[in-house]
Amino acid sequence: MTNPNDSPASGSNDGDNRRIVQRQDRRPGPTLDRDVTSNNPSLDLPGHHRSHSNYDEEEEEEELKYGAKHVIKLFVPVTLCMLVVVATISSVTFYTVRDIYLVYTPFHEKSSDPGTKAWQSVANALILMCVIVCMTIVLILLYKYKCYKVIHGWLIVSSLMLLFLFAYIYLGEVLRAYNIPMDYFTLVIFMWNFGVVGMICIHWKGPLILQQAYLIVVAALMALVFIKYLPDWTTWVVLAVISIWDLVAVLCPKGPLRILVETAQERNEPIFPALIYSSTVIYSMMADRNTGRSSKRNSQMSARNDGTTCTETDSVRIESRSSTQYEGRRNANMMNSSEPVANGLAVGMENNFRSQTSVEEDERGVKLGLGDFIFYSVLVGKASSYGDWNTTLACFVAILIGLCLTLLLLAIFKKALPALPISITFGLIFYFATREIVQPFADSLASEQVYI
Repeated sequence: MTNPNDSPASGSNDGDNRRIVQRQDRRPGPTLDRDVTSNNPSLDLPGHHRSHSNYDEEEEEEELKYGAKHVIKLFVPVTLCMLVVVATISSVTFYTVRDIYLVYTPFHEKSSDPGTKAWQSVANALILMCVIVCMTIVLILLYKYKCYKVIHGWLIVSSLMLLFLFAYIYLGEVLRAYNIPMDYFTLVIFMWNFGVVGMICIHWKGPLILQQAYLIVVAALMALVFIKYLPDWTTWVVLAVISIWDLVAVLCPKGPLRILVETAQERNEPIFPALIYSSTVIYSMMADRNTGRSSKRNSQMSARNDGTTCTETDSVRIESRSSTQYEGRRNANMMNSSEPVANGLAVGMENNFRSQTSVEEDERGVKLGLGDFIFYSVLVGKASSYGDWNTTLACFVAILIGLCLTLLLLAIFKKALPALPISITFGLIFYFATREIVQPFADSLASEQVYI
């Protein structure tokens, strides 16, 4: 398509312009439009800006629908995890009795002096924080130097302890609390099936909903462990300190979690499923194989074909992630309408897009770290351990509001953001405000029989 008012002298470039227009039709999008206009500043494409604005409007509309859908997909598991913890704390006294403490908390806050409790809780929180920082740095170093087997072994051992040992303790306490008899033979068979299926779903393959359910159970069990074995004041200080650490680790240029995310993006690899809750399927083995094959095809195509082929592969590589909402439809249109310029190029491009389909579908899902699930549940579960349902409900609502604001910021900045600071800050403010101000005020009104 060329401008009909052009001079005949420009007819010699019709073939090049037609080929560029065909490339635009095959791959509509912001990246390719920029390439076309930058390489051909004098080229006039009627309706070009109109189609560009149409795609922008479609992209914004689909992003809104997509974002709202995945907000709901994160609210449901977070709510379920917190409900499991609250229900357990309310019915099983085992997790509210503190007779054993973690080795990372040497100060047990048994003094009645508030000042002593304050410095002991700060000391416990700093010791626990140092342990978390050291373990995070070790994990980043192992990932940076591609020690995948060590990381997998580490995660597998952790999952084994949670799905077998802690789940066995939890089930035993629940049966004892509700006075339900069960013989050891049935218990062993149940725990074996529960643990093995969980290991397969988390570390290999399984239905998405089953994998998500096991990740929720793992997060709830870990939250119950923290609630039971951490002293009272230490728990609140740890929540505040871990929120600050999450902010530093994700947003600082040299933060360990930011380095982990950027390294995974550079290698085009998914982060380990045992650490991340995703609203879509994440299978690291399948993604690694697909990305490996696609990178080999890209390198072979760049070495074999001419400059046009290199331009196309570069535009595929530098496309923004926000365009993945309609990437499937775009790929289908390209496969149906494009003409094979060369047999090797056509086959290579087709196989490349087929192999990238599963990786792009994985990247579309909203992902939330299991640590966020754990500390959300610790806050709500700790609030419920005091028996005040107004405070518990206030913390629950505060966490969901903070999560919603975090997802809103995620849609604005479109990069990895810490999920703990806003939610935990709101939760702590709501907890202390409700417990120290609202609840005494409501009790005084009730004692005076004044109803509002």
